[in-house]
Amino acid sequence: MKKAIVYLNQFFGQIGGEDQAGIEPQIHEGLIGPAMQFDKLLDAEVTHTIICGDNYMGSNTDEAIATILGMLEDKEFDIFLAGPAFQAGRYGVACGTICKAVKEKFGVSVVTSINEENPGAEMFKKDMYILRGGNIASKMRKDVAAMVKVANKLLNGEPVGSAEEEGYFPRGIRRQVWREDLKPASERMIDMLVKKINGEPFDTELPIPKMDRVPIAPPVKDLKTARIALLTTGGIVPVDNPDHIQSASATRWGRYDISHTDALKAGEYKTIHAGFDPAAADANPNVITPIDALKVLEKEGFYGSLHPYFYSTVGTGTTQAEAERMAKEMVPYLRDDHVDACIMVST
Repeated sequence: MKKAIVYLNQFFGQIGGEDQAGIEPQIHEGLIGPAMQFDKLLDAEVTHTIICGDNYMGSNTDEAIATILGMLEDKEFDIFLAGPAFQAGRYGVACGTICKAVKEKFGVSVVTSINEENPGAEMFKKDMYILRGGNIASKMRKDVAAMVKVANKLLNGEPVGSAEEEGYFPRGIRRQVWREDLKPASERMIDMLVKKINGEPFDTELPIPKMDRVPIAPPVKDLKTARIALLTTGGIVPVDNPDHIQSASATRWGRYDISHTDALKAGEYKTIHAGFDPAAADANPNVITPIDALKVLEKEGFYGSLHPYFYSTVGTGTTQAEAERMAKEMVPYLRDDHVDACIMVST
């Protein structure tokens, strides 16, 4: 019987949440978490489950990959599955990262599932089959079933259908096939043209990827006179979270006065971000939103002046559409104060 190995993060590997996100890779014989569902549906036996903390994979990528590949050296397996990762950004990137490495090292088929809003989908969709997954863990059974449908075809040497048919992200690969209706291209083209002229819907046979390019902003002419603003997706807010910003999949943002403070103080500010361990940020909010450093640099004349407010929301799970909307709502405040440049703080 053919064999499979499954990769999970610390949460779905049943080790823990954010407090265990830094764990190094470990391999277990048998089934843990989603591996049990894979084993029921696959035309293969899941022999091992690999677990790695999202933070460890993200911060120690080369070491994590080397360790996991070493764990697989003496294992027999025909397919490697990772996830599903849903909308969890670090998990999605981890699934794509390890699937790509395993595919290149061992030449086996790899399959994962990532939500379209997850950065891992855009990063790795051309390297492997990535099924279009749900946004939350309650979609687990559906996402696993979609992965297994493709995985079983790969295991059995059966042809995998188009991205539209199977539900994976297009990989930019085109293949010639015989159409069942045997309708020649000339007739299909005329049909599409007539529909387009009449304003009727039609599906093109050659979709052109939409390039969402953002123009590069011009450089700051004179930093010594520049007005600087600070924005963060790290979820730093007053302790009562007056704007009720969500801890994930945010649709709200806040604007907080820092004109009369030299630093954000523990007990007055905290993080409500659900994507990382909040202990360090709660103990010193400036590690996420460095008001203290910016105030010092302002006094030293490194730049002109600091905008009297900082802007905060949560990035984890937040859709691109919501992020664009919130940004457009923030911009008028920045323009009214003649802000020359913004610092977007990374988490």
